[in-house]
Amino acid sequence: MNSTQKEATLVSETGLNRMIARIAHEIVEKVGELDALALIGIWTRGVYLARRLAETILRISSVEVPVGTLDISFYRDDVYGKVDQPVVKNTDIPFDVNDKVVVIIDDVLYTGRTIRAAMDAIMDYGRPSRIMLAVLIDRGHRELPIRADIVGKNVPTQADEMVRVHLKEIDGKDEAVLFTPALKSRKKDSSGKS
Repeated sequence: MNSTQKEATLVSETGLNRMIARIAHEIVEKVGELDALALIGIWTRGVYLARRLAETILRISSVEVPVGTLDISFYRDDVYGKVDQPVVKNTDIPFDVNDKVVVIIDDVLYTGRTIRAAMDAIMDYGRPSRIMLAVLIDRGHRELPIRADIVGKNVPTQADEMVRVHLKEIDGKDEAVLFTPALKSRKKDSSGKS
């Protein structure tokens, strides 16, 4: 970590596991008819969260919920303006989304653009009876009128702060951290002001 970068733990491993259990219980409660339920995780961390949620739902309800994975790279509204093209991951929705209650799973909700892209992608597969959103962290700063149905933790952030979720499956640990990236040196104009 750069010396000018500040980092604070928002959620510990124990807290993250409790949040996942609570989100799973809320999904079961809000959906009711679990035979119609399907989870779709957004790459990368949303996929691992969706798998954990499905395991937890199985433990608490004895219902095996199908899990799909979704890459929204080509559905984003900013993909064409970028110099670096996205690294495409696997979209795998091994069930019919028609008439399902699809719960989109992601780690952090920010502007809402990722979720809009996810809904567009899902609609290409069919017409669910309902689409819900469950996120681990909602950090605010929405640019689109999108809200989560189920939130693990609301974390009001500043525009220059970031929230990063670490999961054991890919990061070797479970936690959520808030950090401020290192400041870039500002260029001064001819009057000496930055």
